Amino acid sequence: PSLKDEELDVIGELISNMYGAVEVNKLIKEGTPKKEALNGFMKRVMGSIDS
Repeated sequence: PSLKDEELDVIGELISNMYGAVEVNKLIKEGTPKKEALNGFMKRVMGSIDS
């Protein structure tokens, strides 16, 4: 209750970035090329923004 909207936005952005890093790292460890893993994740992010 004491957090401002801007602070909540920053926390959400940090969590989203951490999730993205974990997902991309997982794809790379599974053998997906780095560029493809990053592009695939960004397509998902952009798709969720457009929805």
